[in-house]
Amino acid sequence: MEVSYQQEYLEAGCDEAGRGCYAGPVFAAAVILPIDFYHPLLNDSKLIAPQVRVELRKYIEANALAFAVAQVGVEEIDTINILKASQKAMHLALAQLAPAPEFIAVDGNYFIPYKKLRHACIVKGDGKLANIAAASILAKTYRDAYMQRIHEEFPQYNWAANKGYGTLAHRNAIKHSGLCIYHRKSFNILSAQSELFED
Repeated sequence: MEVSYQQEYLEAGCDEAGRGCYAGPVFAAAVILPIDFYHPLLNDSKLIAPQVRVELRKYIEANALAFAVAQVGVEEIDTINILKASQKAMHLALAQLAPAPEFIAVDGNYFIPYKKLRHACIVKGDGKLANIAAASILAKTYRDAYMQRIHEEFPQYNWAANKGYGTLAHRNAIKHSGLCIYHRKSFNILSAQSELFED
């Protein structure tokens, strides 16, 4: 796995977590890695066991030149839509980096330009570039920790396990308990999922 997309400019990898969830904020991370960064287990966060992700987070934070994590909450997601909220979270993370990046490598096929910096969109970039993979690890682990905390407020949705994704158990809990303050109302969950519920 290459560390970065190019070597001419100081590059940040950027990725988000939680875009498709029914509940909770969307998180994004931006990471600048040294050119010799390496960890044998680093990969797309979705392919890594949770306990390994936590260890990788510690390693990334200890060895990155810079890293930052940001979130955009449910109310703003419902106001501006999830795609714009994901982009805003990335921009917020990038704004925290010191030193500031000169180039951005972004996971996926879409990015709203940030401060006129050069960027590249890389489909499945979290499995191709170490800086994007590192960003995916941070975004995922920070978001999972957040969902674990709010699980204590609303244990009936079992966010400790499903992290806000639309699992069958989560959908059934919504059927029986309704939506709470952490659910994304703009996702039209109740009507969109009604035919999928089980009694």
